[in-house]
Amino acid sequence: MALITRALQPKQLVPGLNAILGQEYGQRPELWRQIFRSETSDRAYEEEVMTQNFGQAVTKDEGSGITFSQAREVYTASYYNETVALGFEITEEALEDNLYGKLMQRYTRALARSMRETKEVKGHAILNRGFNSSYKGGDGKELFSTAHPMGNGDTFSNYESGSQLAESSLESAINKIGRFKDEAGLFVAARARKLVVPTELQWTAARLLESPYRVATGDNDINVINKISSVPEGSVVSPYLTDTDAWFLLTDIPEGLKHFQRVPMKMKDLPVADSGNMRYRARERYVFGWSDPRCAVAGNV
Repeated sequence: MALITRALQPKQLVPGLNAILGQEYGQRPELWRQIFRSETSDRAYEEEVMTQNFGQAVTKDEGSGITFSQAREVYTASYYNETVALGFEITEEALEDNLYGKLMQRYTRALARSMRETKEVKGHAILNRGFNSSYKGGDGKELFSTAHPMGNGDTFSNYESGSQLAESSLESAINKIGRFKDEAGLFVAARARKLVVPTELQWTAARLLESPYRVATGDNDINVINKISSVPEGSVVSPYLTDTDAWFLLTDIPEGLKHFQRVPMKMKDLPVADSGNMRYRARERYVFGWSDPRCAVAGNV
């Protein structure tokens, strides 16, 4: 058992300490909330079913019968809620001898910060491993693929393979989104809405989305991406993205990147009867994943 004892915090037991470092770092807004749609879960796992509905109508000759079509289930996306927890135990003597009075409050804030950081990492892992064929979704493909299967036998791409973030690759991704079809082959009304980039690409993203004129050219043409608000929600810069040249263009497809919250974070203190020590724990249940790959187009080099 890992204990917080007086030996681990000797300077907090004597007068004269001016500040305790490492406890009061600022916190950024929760980035995962800008990427994932969040819903409440009331069971151990959730499932979402992709369906193939009806294709184009068929011309009917006079006096002949009409053509009947079928709707069917194509694949199922499954979400299994995880339990995420962390705690610490502090000795009775360490609590008694702490001269600064708020030892427990400081460490419970640090515990909450660890839980918050873990959630960001788990959420962003969906994007970070989105190019990895070892992590397949309900359709049997990784999140970003050039050949997502469709119910009608066709395939579609949501991957700009080998493409660094630039005007041409961003326009290509927007074009892909504009030509997305459903499982029966009908066009869907999808639009790009937000660009998600790692810290290293924030400068490129700002130039592409906010400059009134074309970037890195000698022409005086307008920047059409900016002019017609092709990416209306701008960009999100995240340090949790591990590939420094990967970029992710999110769409307005609703059932795409999903977060299910089974149990919100709860903190509890638990006295240890035989030792007088005090344990503190934080616990939460949730899961991140994706259902419809039309939720994003991504690229990397």
